[in-house]
Amino acid sequence: MNPVVAIGMFPALFALVFLGIPVSLSLLIVAAGAGALVFGSSVLLQLYGPILSTSSNFVLASIPLFVFMGAVLERSGIAARLFQALQLWMGRLPGGLAIATIAMCSVFAAASGVVGAVEVVVGMMALPAMGKYAYDRGLMAGTICAGGSLGTVIPPSVVVVVYASIAQMSIGQLFAASIIPGLLMVLFFLGYILIRALLRPSDAPRVPVEDITLPLPEKLMITLKALVPPVLLIVAVLGSLLGGIASPTEAAAVGAFGALALAVFFRELSVQALKESLAVTVRITAMIMMIVVGGTMFTSIFAVSGGGMLVGSLAKGLGLGPYGLIALFLFIVFIAGFVLDWISIVLICVPIFAPAVKAAGIDPLWFAMMVLVVIQTSYLTPPMAPSIFYLKSIAPADLTYGHMYRGVIPFVLMQLLVLVVLLVLPEAATWLPSLMVGL
Repeated sequence: MNPVVAIGMFPALFALVFLGIPVSLSLLIVAAGAGALVFGSSVLLQLYGPILSTSSNFVLASIPLFVFMGAVLERSGIAARLFQALQLWMGRLPGGLAIATIAMCSVFAAASGVVGAVEVVVGMMALPAMGKYAYDRGLMAGTICAGGSLGTVIPPSVVVVVYASIAQMSIGQLFAASIIPGLLMVLFFLGYILIRALLRPSDAPRVPVEDITLPLPEKLMITLKALVPPVLLIVAVLGSLLGGIASPTEAAAVGAFGALALAVFFRELSVQALKESLAVTVRITAMIMMIVVGGTMFTSIFAVSGGGMLVGSLAKGLGLGPYGLIALFLFIVFIAGFVLDWISIVLICVPIFAPAVKAAGIDPLWFAMMVLVVIQTSYLTPPMAPSIFYLKSIAPADLTYGHMYRGVIPFVLMQLLVLVVLLVLPEAATWLPSLMVGL
């Protein structure tokens, strides 16, 4: 063991990331370099283990299926019909279009589990709609970025799949644990928008009645066509998983097949759309798996170099107690979110934190949900802020980074408010999983 090498791995990683080297390659370079210092010429044997464990992890096979499901939904007309239906019913509310956007994001997140897909699809419809009625630019940007980030917590989430795999936890129980925090997040977002629209009506004007007036039978038909397909997909995926009928990978396969079936049923699946969906799936899956391999190598070398024992000794030496330990670890995750993407945070932090959390007698489901909520803030906190970059790729020129950075601040505060609720009421994360015992 060589604790000095373990300590030096993190500064080396951050240095490479700040130099602009992709995170996956940074993880691989640091792992190989540190491994060479510890194991010498036998480093390749040590690095082979993480590659084997990653490639043979059956749970991770659900990732390309969830990504494919989101890619197919992104290219189908399901999202457009859903947004139209939500506009018809919510447009007359204060901040109605922003409320419809959050509602749309929450439903779409539950049907796809991929943050980028949710934000891009919803943003392409919500930006012109809110721009037409002169919504505040910051509110527009914040609403879409925050709504897109809901895919981190609302199941089925790829983030949850990777976390459960690394922490060796039940994906079904972690999905169940994320339902109430996800709903709380949606309610807090909606509450903020509604209060702001009531206090400052010019920031979020109501849609004129004549723009959304339709005969009731027509509104109901549009709503049925828009809501039934995604609801069926959500029930098929989560119902089969939470009910113990299917494994995570099988549930993901159900979702992928369901998305294809819906696209075929509505005659929206062309050969070109299928090719694009497959290409996106391969690209995103390859990126995720490359980071998983790099992160697993990094934490493996860190652990065998004495890093895990070092962290455990440090946590015990500080004498913080369970809540102090939670606060320290969540603060580290929050700060890491400014410079690292979610998957790097999970792969680096979870294997290091898990032993200390277990030793302190902290419920791993409760801790996992708090970590996932903090990871969700990383989508909105610069300089990484993936949600802001997703939005910028589809935003008009007059929607600047300044609008986006100012717009996301209230939503980050809402995310932290959910974290406070979880700290005060652990049952918000642990109650639903407790009902699954025996299923």
